[in-house]
Amino acid sequence: IQFLLEVPGVEQADFSSLIAISYGGSPIAESLLVRAMKVFQCDFYQVYGMTEIGGSFSVLPPSDHDPEGPRAHLLRSAGKPAPGFAVRIVDPASGQDMPEGQTGEIWAWANTFMNGYFRNPAATGAVFPKGREADGTWYRTGDAGCLKAGYLYIQDRVKDMIISGGENIYPAEIENALVAHPDVLEAAVIGVPDERWGESVKACVVLRQGRSADAGAIIAHCRERLAGYKCPKSVDFVDTLPRNPSGKLLKRLLRDPYWAGRERQG
Repeated sequence: IQFLLEVPGVEQADFSSLIAISYGGSPIAESLLVRAMKVFQCDFYQVYGMTEIGGSFSVLPPSDHDPEGPRAHLLRSAGKPAPGFAVRIVDPASGQDMPEGQTGEIWAWANTFMNGYFRNPAATGAVFPKGREADGTWYRTGDAGCLKAGYLYIQDRVKDMIISGGENIYPAEIENALVAHPDVLEAAVIGVPDERWGESVKACVVLRQGRSADAGAIIAHCRERLAGYKCPKSVDFVDTLPRNPSGKLLKRLLRDPYWAGRERQG
């Protein structure tokens, strides 16, 4: 979606034959989604799922894409579980369900999950905490999120969570704020070693072609939108961000140089 919107003249193109766009794979910046809706003028569906289930199990339909209306907050949601599926938010440490609105690991239930990972029983056992059952199985997604009024909100991958001074910080929220800056094309947020706080927030930013911005301006922009402890303490300006073939950010490649020779939890 982002690359399509960067095509020169896209605002004047004729998209009258375009019926719908289905998107997923990673949290989308709200500013990017709203711009896409204005340009493409079609229905949008957000889908959340995984290969292990053979598709998607949570959907945000076009009726919930309403950036100007009273339910604009739903643009940050991954929708509700589809029929035949269920979702829990679980404390990874205790295995207990989290209260409404609090963040934990997303567990999904369905009877369509894979039997297991090929020749890897240890990995299979790790994601099926209650075992692989014939009539339906709880699966640990590895994603962090919460439930609000039945809607699922995805924060980020559990392993990408930053712990700074005892606070749990999820990069997706910060990335959403970063790309709202007019000079920022893409952003990824990682945790880097900090002698005082354990980890500190670092933003890796790709600027729009022909634009310029310094670290101070980027951080000040975030401070207008986020709690102070969530704001980046440093900014790296990069030409590109590492992604896999499906477009997902490979944050490990950004983190690894900073953690060489150190132990990082998670």
